[in-house]
Amino acid sequence: MLGRRTARHRRPDGSPYRSRYCVPLLPVQVRDRRFRRTRFGRRGLDPEDVRRFLDRVALELAEAQEAAERARRETVRIKDALRRWQSEQARTRDRYALHR
Repeated sequence: MLGRRTARHRRPDGSPYRSRYCVPLLPVQVRDRRFRRTRFGRRGLDPEDVRRFLDRVALELAEAQEAAERARRETVRIKDALRRWQSEQARTRDRYALHR
């Protein structure tokens, strides 16, 4: 069983299951995240490096969310166009069948 992935739970529509308590991370949550400073004399992370990293993560997350939203809108547009085309094809087929 080593190296095998466990089956992921999926909803009936095929999307991955997420608990209702799993809220998507927002860019502002990443930007506003603060880390505790290390105590004097102890090793720790450079707060400026952490801040730059968090800003980068927030920017990439925002871009990914915008891309996903554009893809959703495009999907809706394509589905609507397909439905209109199918309806037109059905009307044309019905008209043709009446004239036979």
